[in-house]
Amino acid sequence: MSRRSSGRSKMDRRTLFRYGAAASAVAAARPIAGTQKPPASGNGAVPAAPAFELEELSIADLGKRMASGQDTARSLTEKYLARIEAVDRQGPSLRSVLETDPEALAVADGLDRERKAGKTRGPLHGIPILVKDNVATADRMTTTAGSLALEGCIAPADAFISKRLREAGAILLGKTNLSEWANFRSTHSSSGWSGRGGQCRNPYALDRNPSGSSSGSGTAAAASLCAAAVGTETDGSIVSPSNNCGLVGIKPTLGLVSRSGIVPIAHSQDTAGPMCRSVADAATLLTVMAGADPSDAATRESSGKGAADYTKFLDAKGLSGARIGVPRKSLFGQSPAADRVIEAAIAEMKRQGAVIVDPVDLVSASEINESEFEVLLYEFKADLNVYLAGLGTRTKSRTLAELIDFNEKNREREMPYFGQEIFVKAEAKGPLTEKAYLDALEKDRRVSRVEGIDKTMEANKLDALVAPTSGPATLIDLVNGDYGVGGSSTLPAVAGYPHITLTAGWSRGLPVGISFFGRAWSEPTLIRIAYAFEQATRQRKPPRFFPTADLTLEG
Repeated sequence: MSRRSSGRSKMDRRTLFRYGAAASAVAAARPIAGTQKPPASGNGAVPAAPAFELEELSIADLGKRMASGQDTARSLTEKYLARIEAVDRQGPSLRSVLETDPEALAVADGLDRERKAGKTRGPLHGIPILVKDNVATADRMTTTAGSLALEGCIAPADAFISKRLREAGAILLGKTNLSEWANFRSTHSSSGWSGRGGQCRNPYALDRNPSGSSSGSGTAAAASLCAAAVGTETDGSIVSPSNNCGLVGIKPTLGLVSRSGIVPIAHSQDTAGPMCRSVADAATLLTVMAGADPSDAATRESSGKGAADYTKFLDAKGLSGARIGVPRKSLFGQSPAADRVIEAAIAEMKRQGAVIVDPVDLVSASEINESEFEVLLYEFKADLNVYLAGLGTRTKSRTLAELIDFNEKNREREMPYFGQEIFVKAEAKGPLTEKAYLDALEKDRRVSRVEGIDKTMEANKLDALVAPTSGPATLIDLVNGDYGVGGSSTLPAVAGYPHITLTAGWSRGLPVGISFFGRAWSEPTLIRIAYAFEQATRQRKPPRFFPTADLTLEG
């Protein structure tokens, strides 16, 4: 479902995860061609983005504009479509949106009629949202995971979360670009690149990597192409692009949010989550997305454990008395810039009344690198084959083996920069009854949960663990593929535990995220802590689409 670009260490960690007046011109779904030149890395001028009246506005702000009559769902939709045209397809050319819904304005009109009749469905009524192109939408948009193999494929039904969002009154404005197949195709991929969309770019520095695999969702939300976005994660692909794009990202507890109708990587780690410009927006979106789904067995465990409304935990004093552990040995020391930012953040948390337990021992993610990859390979083959079979005649590629064959036959378009080594490794795996898979899965759960997060938090009576999410965004490299400085996503991802990131500071004009993670179903605690930190520090800044990072800035 998603996999981060986290750099390489030891066995190659990347191998583990990897748009008023113009509205009528873009109302039809407009796929973007996949071929393009790589972004320039020099200081050449980039067409300036026009001023945007909705820039940085929250979901609540947009709701107030509609309630007052200043805007309607239709006018908001038109404005965001115009923004996509001006910034994503022209101007800086972010390439974060693959297509927009040709029916979006009609949907908005229907929601406006409801509001005029005195009915509103909640805080998302009339709010335009972008969703990642591995999340099914049963409309005139396609669901392709960025691959040309699924080009033109219309999903048979909405994903469960798509249905939940529509029922809450959200307008599914379009589908975002992503690292193709959620970055689980090649060991040398460039995060944010797909056959359908080409290379998505970071809005803070256009030659920098937006990270993956929810790169389009990250870039689009950061650049105010939508009110908020939906991403997916297997290991880091919500939190890593949120780090690189200055967002709040929530990777929920496995089972809190349904995966049905989402192109999979691995059922033991896959989840969807919100990617937003504020903790409040992320909590609002999570409230709607969460819920038990009969088609996803993992969500049954959320009964009685998930909250009915995550916005109830937005407490500006939420750091007071919170016990937060600092696992220096395992999750610090990967990026000097990130470490400096997090040290300042820890000092601020102390001033806000948090009890900082420093240091605490936490098992290193390196202990499960190989077993995690083994599990993902086995589950990817099994889960993807089931997903493809469910598409029936909507696609000609109905197995992983047939996808491999498609890629080979369309190498010039699908593999111009990197191959499909991970596809090949996964295809070689047997059924999920094999001992190698079962042993690797057992090790993953034991090390990440029992001997990892659970043990450390219990021993130190912690409410959360804190660490740098990752370092500042690295350069896009279509020659060698991704590189990076590591990150903190693996243990909570493998454990299936919640993880929240938000911007803690800056380096050379690039955002640096802080991560809070903890035990299963601890989203309320993490949201409280993250919101209090956000309100105390106010580090979020809108992007200005610079061609490259500003080396004259501190960091």
